[in-house]
Amino acid sequence: MKRALIVRHVPREGAAGYLQPIEAAGYQIERIDVASPDFADIDLTEPDLLIMMGGPMGVYEQDVHPWIPVQIGKLSARLAADRPTLGVCLGSQMIAAALGAQVYPGGHMELGFAPVSVNAAGAGSPLRHIDGVPVLHWHSDTFDLPDQVELLGSTDRYAHQAFRRGANLLALQFHAEMGEDPRFEDWLTHFWADLDVAGKCGIALRQDHDDHGPGAVAAGRAMIGEWLAGIRA
Repeated sequence: MKRALIVRHVPREGAAGYLQPIEAAGYQIERIDVASPDFADIDLTEPDLLIMMGGPMGVYEQDVHPWIPVQIGKLSARLAADRPTLGVCLGSQMIAAALGAQVYPGGHMELGFAPVSVNAAGAGSPLRHIDGVPVLHWHSDTFDLPDQVELLGSTDRYAHQAFRRGANLLALQFHAEMGEDPRFEDWLTHFWADLDVAGKCGIALRQDHDDHGPGAVAAGRAMIGEWLAGIRA
């Protein structure tokens, strides 16, 4: 059986709705937390599929989180070998950094459910499934677009929401995996300061989650399912 490894930067940010299409594509799922003592020795080029999820830290906070340069180094080797890789939020920023691009604070918080504007390239990619669908955004960092990648979508607040390189690399700044996972309550509890920065109300976000979450997850699953069907081993 093919092996998929999920890298979690914090336990409350897992693959959530994306688990279903990954399992349906025939992958046996394993997980590792960056806080695990085993992370320093793991070979990220080995799994058939690598999925890197989100986290509240910034790629540039390497003095606070010494595992970040370790992960970027391991990721660089995987990307050089063109091994199938998916990055979500912080995971997408890690991919950008591993490809030589700068990651930095964006100057404002993007938080809540809103659609991504899918460009012409995105319309011909798996991103087409989320076109016009409100999906969850929760970040304030961004990145320069790496060389030799294709931008797929943007929002008014952040231009670089999704990119790909060939069939095997997909980077997503947004969270189309979230919308039915009970850990959303953990996000509201643990990341409450973000709500203040963004001027958002937790009650309104819960309502948006109820209204838009199932549609976001359905679209996200379709997107990931199509991407997985097209990767090249």
